Amino acid sequence: MMPLTNSAAAYYFVPKPSGYPALAAGGVLLIALGAAQWLHGVPWGPYCFGIGLISLWAVLFAWFRQSIGESERGQYGRKVDLSFRWSMSAFIFSEVMFFASFFAALWWTRCYVVPQLGSMENALLWPNFTAAWPGSVPGATASPANIIEPFSTVGPLWLPTINTALLLLSGVTLTIAHHFLRRGSRGSATIFMWLTIYLGATFVCVQAYEYSHAYLELNLKLSSGIYGSTFYLLTGFHGFHVILGLAMLVSVTLRLQKGHFSPESHFGFEGAAWYWHFVDVVWLGLYVVVYWL
Repeated sequence: MMPLTNSAAAYYFVPKPSGYPALAAGGVLLIALGAAQWLHGVPWGPYCFGIGLISLWAVLFAWFRQSIGESERGQYGRKVDLSFRWSMSAFIFSEVMFFASFFAALWWTRCYVVPQLGSMENALLWPNFTAAWPGSVPGATASPANIIEPFSTVGPLWLPTINTALLLLSGVTLTIAHHFLRRGSRGSATIFMWLTIYLGATFVCVQAYEYSHAYLELNLKLSSGIYGSTFYLLTGFHGFHVILGLAMLVSVTLRLQKGHFSPESHFGFEGAAWYWHFVDVVWLGLYVVVYWL
């Protein structure tokens, strides 16, 4: 059998055997175990969770660093680039389904569960039940047994609207940075990338302030019935994805400053941009469904 040439080796690149997948799985196991024990009040639960989280991040840092080194040495060819694109597409699709399940749960609760609980069949069981979504009827907590403290809903004005503008603007600056990179203007691309990161970080800070306002002044908590749980579930998971997207953007920007990527080959940049635009689109859905409807 003839030895592979450099171009063929890049085309058929196969990484060396690695222990990173097993180590990453071990970190995820510690996270899940620690979180479960933490919720049950076991003293060592938080420590197990923290160790697992630190371990996972350390493994991913080393693993990604190895992959970046392989890419910069020219070991990745067209087939590898194509596999990365399909993998990132599949990952984003899984995230779409993740949020779709939450949107479906919210829709089912509002359109079917709450009206059914207020039907004539349940009137004898809960005569004081208000079959209304709190966002549609302010002040309605739908708690006939008074087990939920009164709370106020979060309207679209003004913090959510400000955050919407911030995310949309960050999508624009990211697209501008991409165009500069494709033209070979690395300095301009870096400036717009840091501007994108600043806008995303501001979004997270505004959302943190919104949570503080909702919890302390509006008395809106996770225990505030189905409205409170769905509100924090949807917006909270989105906020987590924004933080994850910021980590991607920071990594890409630092690589950009070190001279990585070229106008012809920069999927690491494109993958992070895909993810950030996905975060933007999800927020638009949240902004309409959670805050306006």
